[in-house]
Amino acid sequence: MMITKPSEKYAPQDPIDLKDRQWPSNRITKAPIWMSTDLRDGNQSLIEPMSVEKKLRMFQQLVKIGFKEIEVAFPSASAADFNFVRRLIEEDLIPDDVTIEVLTQSRDHLIRRTVESLIGAKKAIVHLYNPVAPTFREIVYKKSKEEVIDLAVEGTTLLKSLIAEHPETDWYFQYSPETFSMAELGFSKAICDAVSDVWQPTPDHKMIINLPATVESGTPNIYADQIEWMHTHINRRDSILISVHPHNDRGTAVAATELAVMAGADRVEGCLFASGERTGNVDLVTLGLNLYTQGISPELDFSNMDEIQECAEFCTQLPVHPRHPYCGELVFTAFSGSHQDAIKKGLAVQQKDAIWEVPYLPLDPKDIGRNYDAVIRVNSQSGKGGITYMLQSDYGIEMPRKAQIEFSAVVQAYMDEHGEEVSASEIFDIFNKEYIDAKGPYRYLSHHIVDESTSNTSNNNSVSITINIEINGTETTFSGNGNGPLDAAINALRNSSQTIDIASFQEYSIGTGSSAEAICFIELRQDRSHKLFGSGQDTNITSASLKSLISGMNRLHTQHNFNLSEPLNVVNKKAG
Repeated sequence: MMITKPSEKYAPQDPIDLKDRQWPSNRITKAPIWMSTDLRDGNQSLIEPMSVEKKLRMFQQLVKIGFKEIEVAFPSASAADFNFVRRLIEEDLIPDDVTIEVLTQSRDHLIRRTVESLIGAKKAIVHLYNPVAPTFREIVYKKSKEEVIDLAVEGTTLLKSLIAEHPETDWYFQYSPETFSMAELGFSKAICDAVSDVWQPTPDHKMIINLPATVESGTPNIYADQIEWMHTHINRRDSILISVHPHNDRGTAVAATELAVMAGADRVEGCLFASGERTGNVDLVTLGLNLYTQGISPELDFSNMDEIQECAEFCTQLPVHPRHPYCGELVFTAFSGSHQDAIKKGLAVQQKDAIWEVPYLPLDPKDIGRNYDAVIRVNSQSGKGGITYMLQSDYGIEMPRKAQIEFSAVVQAYMDEHGEEVSASEIFDIFNKEYIDAKGPYRYLSHHIVDESTSNTSNNNSVSITINIEINGTETTFSGNGNGPLDAAINALRNSSQTIDIASFQEYSIGTGSSAEAICFIELRQDRSHKLFGSGQDTNITSASLKSLISGMNRLHTQHNFNLSEPLNVVNKKAG
């Protein structure tokens, strides 16, 4: 790999020469003003942008979390975005304490269209931007510094005259020198000052200057230096809110944001779970809970993380990583015996309402709606929301987290096809059709197990199995050995052309007493590439596990052309 030295002209890498740098000694003592851009920056980065209904659901979730400023659209970019803004206003869907924000480039016809979208709103922020870094001035737009400043001033002047025609709306103005973090500080100050000269903000009605790391190009301390320099040099500071909009190209957006707040930023723009262009915007969930763990109220409600996560995954079709800070499915799970022991001892002595001091856990899982029991959380906790909640509450079916993500895509495809909301009974029917009664060439018939663990022979494969399967109408009997029924079954079915192995396996009980049944979920991996779940249900746990194996094989056959060729361990075959 050839290493290329970065251009000092286009990507400044050295700290600013601040004579009396303050931010390293500062502490964050309160939450910044939060602005969610999930519905704009987050939405525009999706392979399939949200439908109007999904955007509305996300908007309502953001309001429920407690966001008071929400960037809802780029209304001049598409009819869909324009119509969404109009729906929010005309159907009175915006709470009185929430201000919507819309984005526009500093271009005449786009500004006019943007103002048109907001007519009738009670409160609105118009977010005007144009790029200022040398790469954009010289390569993309081929404009001088003076021409770039003129573009921002002309857009601001036009906007100010247009909103004066609609005094019924409480208007706020935000200007972003896009690509700020890669631009010269003196030029950034000059263009921001020129814009504020036109707007004339006051301490009672402030203007927002947003200083984005549009592409993260330096270490967090450099961004903090840039923010502190602007904080101490920009004109009309008492009439301006400094906002930051960090991206995560270097993987340090959270750190850069926290240092920027320490350096003087009043406001933070970002998305839930770091959605957004390329590597995403800064993650507002992580930022908020970082404050929470330091004893500072984030002024956002993350007490039902499952609901928030389910909504975000449904609306964006992007899964939250299992190791995502605070909310990933594995972050409260300890696999190490020593970790488990320390956590158990900590929970045993933790007193209610006392300072949280449980080893390895940075916060009380209950504070975000999670359970203390790591095994139960990993295997069943997301059944508390959405599709899988219906299966659990109505039918007692608990799905593993990864299976939930897989199944939600199946239900989503059904909903897209039928265009209507599905009931719990419909979800149950879809589940049975997709897993329990999965169509394919294979059908479980019966099995017989011999446990050889009590024999005198030294053999790790202590279980022998014969399993009868119907393959395309032909009954076939296989035999195999393993350290358990499933392992033996896999060995019995393994063949020379394609292989499958078990990536994960979980089983639960449905019902109680003599009527209880076992339901199993098996994650099969084909040739160490494709992975899919199968599920089986039976009063006998071994039969349920074998049925889940057959279910997974049928789904692999349907979706990835898995075919069981002549196995190595065929005992006999006969026509069905």
